[in-house]
Amino acid sequence: MPQIEEAQPKYLQIAHHIRDQILRGDLKAGDEVPSERQLAVDWAVSRPTAARSLEVLSQQGLVEKRQGSGTYVRGLAVNRRARELYGRARQTGKIYTPGEYAVITSAGRLEAPAYVAEALRLAPGAHAVHRRRVTKDASGPIAISTSWFSDDVSECAPKLLDPERIEEGTLMYVESMTRRQGSYAEDRMCARLATEGEVRELELDSGSAVLVVHHVVYDVRDRPLEFAEATYPPGRWAFEQGYPIG
Repeated sequence: MPQIEEAQPKYLQIAHHIRDQILRGDLKAGDEVPSERQLAVDWAVSRPTAARSLEVLSQQGLVEKRQGSGTYVRGLAVNRRARELYGRARQTGKIYTPGEYAVITSAGRLEAPAYVAEALRLAPGAHAVHRRRVTKDASGPIAISTSWFSDDVSECAPKLLDPERIEEGTLMYVESMTRRQGSYAEDRMCARLATEGEVRELELDSGSAVLVVHHVVYDVRDRPLEFAEATYPPGRWAFEQGYPIG
């Protein structure tokens, strides 16, 4: 039987256990997850607690309920670029591959845009710490990205305010300084025409389309740790999604 730890609410521990199975690939798109009744037995918790854990997974977009059938794993939209960056940083201590490098164009405290404040659960008009960078390789610009963190994070991680590059990667540095581990992420993507500034920095033709990704990293207690906005030029990255159609 899985063990409940008292440090976290029981429903979150159950949700995290199932979420980790999904993200590792132990549970794949279309697989049925344990029912409320089975979770209550396996974890020695009440049915309402088991139901709440499934509701958390549903809110995170990881599972879906099918009337009269059960709860099933949804197809995941995977931001492969983000997964590769974090995986490489954890394995090697460096976030970029040989030949890639980032130029930090600005860093410091700013009033957070409304969508950033909402993602980080900050009050409207609150200030946050940002780090903006242009990532390049030998063939040219790869992406423009800005990471945002709440002020309490920057108090523990003062390098966020420094425009010098953080070699191990911003998120890895934040994790080590705050002792808050990134647990899962949510991505939202859209395509639009590049702004004049993006045309210049990404070396695009006027009227080019770009892919914009909003990436929110949550810690093990489901608190937002980082909000990142990345803009990708055409032809650079593919974002894939798999899902059941039956």
